[in-house]
Amino acid sequence: MAKTTSVFVPTASSERGNEQFRRTIDRLEGAVVGFIDNAKPNFDHLVDDLAELLVGKYGVGRVLKRRKRAASIPAPESMVSELADSCNLVITGSGD
Repeated sequence: MAKTTSVFVPTASSERGNEQFRRTIDRLEGAVVGFIDNAKPNFDHLVDDLAELLVGKYGVGRVLKRRKRAASIPAPESMVSELADSCNLVITGSGD
């Protein structure tokens, strides 16, 4: 008997439209990189280390860090808008 596997796409819809989230950058030097901390344990430590590496080794111009209230809720639209308007690249993630 064949098994069925369901695959879910873990992306949320956005009022801004997905096309605005599919930009590419050619290089990190001088770029503004944003992080959305999902409030899980240790993600803030990972972000600090990664930010230091991006600035020191890859010449990132500036790093913006924002923290969600909890991992189980989406980032507020105001936070998404701010980072989308201010950053060349935004990284989200989890810790633990």
